[in-house]
This record gives sequence, C-alpha cells and structure tokens, in this order.
Amino acid sequence: MTENVFNFATVAIGRNEGERLKRCLRSTSAASTVVYVDSGSSDGSAQWAGQHGANVIELSKDVPFTAARARNAGFKCVREIAPELEYIQFVDGDCELNSGWFRRALSFLDSHADVGVVAGRLRERYPERSIYNWLCDREWDGPAGEVRAVGGIAMARTKAIEAVGGYRETLIAGEEPELCVRLRSAGWRIWRLDAEMALHDAAITRFGQWWMRAVRAGHSFAEGAYLHGALPERHYVWETRRAWLWGFWLPIACLAVSVTLWPWGLVAWMTYPLQVLRQIARNQGPLGDRAAIAFFQVLARFPEAIGQMTFVIDRVFRHQAKLIEYK
Repeated sequence: MTENVFNFATVAIGRNEGERLKRCLRSTSAASTVVYVDSGSSDGSAQWAGQHGANVIELSKDVPFTAARARNAGFKCVREIAPELEYIQFVDGDCELNSGWFRRALSFLDSHADVGVVAGRLRERYPERSIYNWLCDREWDGPAGEVRAVGGIAMARTKAIEAVGGYRETLIAGEEPELCVRLRSAGWRIWRLDAEMALHDAAITRFGQWWMRAVRAGHSFAEGAYLHGALPERHYVWETRRAWLWGFWLPIACLAVSVTLWPWGLVAWMTYPLQVLRQIARNQGPLGDRAAIAFFQVLARFPEAIGQMTFVIDRVFRHQAKLIEYK
C-alpha cells in the first residue's frame, strides 16, 4: 500500500445516537474527510459532530427521513468537497469502526478493480445483554467471499455508486441489498472479507423492539420483491413467499381446521413446532444455540407477514411508507 492508504471519506448517519455517535465519529479519524448526516436529532448530535471536525448535514424535515436519503446526502457532500476520493466508508451512528479495517478494505479494493462494495465482519457490542442482541450478532456472521449483498456498513467505490445513481431514497429499509442488486446488474461485484469491520450497538432489550425490527424486515422483503422480483434476480421473492406462507396463510388454514374438526383439528398447529425442529437440524453450532435461533426464525414469520401487509396496503392506497423504528 502507498502512503495514501487512508485517503478516503467516511459518511456517518444517525439520529439521537448520543454517546454511540461520539464513539462512531472518533473511530473515523483515519479518514481524510468525514461527513455526518443528521436526521432530526434533538440531543445535540449535529452540534457535537461539527465541533469535532465533521462536515455536518442536517436533513430537512419536509421530506421523510430514510437511511438511504441520508447516505445519498453524505455521498453528494463528499463528491462536492473531495471529488478526488475514490472510496467512501458508510457507517451508522451506532457503530464503531475497527482501526484495522480501513487498510484491509482499501488494499482489497485497490487490487480488485471490479469490486464495487466491500464489507467485513460486523459484531454486536453487547450480545450478552439480551437474546435479541445475540441474534443480531449471529445474523451478521456471514461467509467471506463474493456475495449477493452486504449491509449498510461497508466501503464503496465512488464511481460504482455514481454509476447506479446511489441509494433508492424512498425505501424505508433494505436499501443496501437493493443497491447491491443494481450494482451487480451494472457489472460490479460485492465482497465480504474475513476481517473485523465494526462493533454495532443494536440495543434491543425488549421483545417489542425485536418484533418491530422483524416487521421492518418483512416490509423490505415485500418492497424488494416488488422492485426486483422478476427473473433473473428474484430479489427477496423466497423471503416474501416464506413470510406469507408461515405468517399468514398457514395460520388461517390451521384456524379453519381447528374450528371445523374440533378438537382433533388442533393437531394442525403442530406444523410450527415441527418447523422449529426442522430448523434446528439445519442450523449450525451447539444445540442450545440452534434451538434458540430456530425458535425465533419461525416466530419472525408473523411480524414479517405484518410488514408484508403494510407494504401492500401502502401500495393499494398510495400511501408514503413511514419509517418502522425499533429504538
């Protein structure tokens, strides 16, 4: 690597992240340019960021806030103030970047000109604080190598982002995989490195938070399938059908059988514990871990189905989708 190894920009986004934002921005000090995009904070986040060297953008409340809109605003700012930079690290305000990540990511992008976005291992900061935090940590433990999509914490090649027009700002969730669909269609590759990238503070300590996060996931599946569900991509088609089957149609069928064939019809509900057992067999790791993951995998289909229905209702009545927040 050259002496310009850290010649890149960081775009951080957030709202009311408090101390987490301070950790986040301190972890970006290796970047030559730092941009913080604030979505209506009331805790002084924007002021603190500006006082500590970040270029601050405060989004107008006249347009609905989305992470995609914030990332696009940060990207545009970087291109205006430092157009010579080839790479941008995107990060959420509740994350702390690993100090060794930048060198690994930049080195990989420098040697792989056809890779548009690269990510590494994202870990939950406090997995021991709740089963929901622990589930997040396991969710992010994906295989290294070429992948179809990565999350929002990633380093991107500026010309790749420009080539596809940036993030789709109307998406309330799932904007990163959707961007990756368009990047791959344009000939770019997506890569996950076997390298520590960042710590994430999900702060999910209540069941209701986990439930709303799953509702949001269901909405993103539905919208992703609506946008890119056709061949050859079939983006989120399987996830969408899975949510409808296990979270909507099958419960209706089980209820109908239970009523018409009472009490023997109650056996229809055994489909769900049997599915949990099936998922336990398919998952990896210690039995206790596999069982916990399997239980929540099956349970998540219900809030995912709600997210699906929310998307359908919004489409039918032409409503602007609203953010589904869990913090």
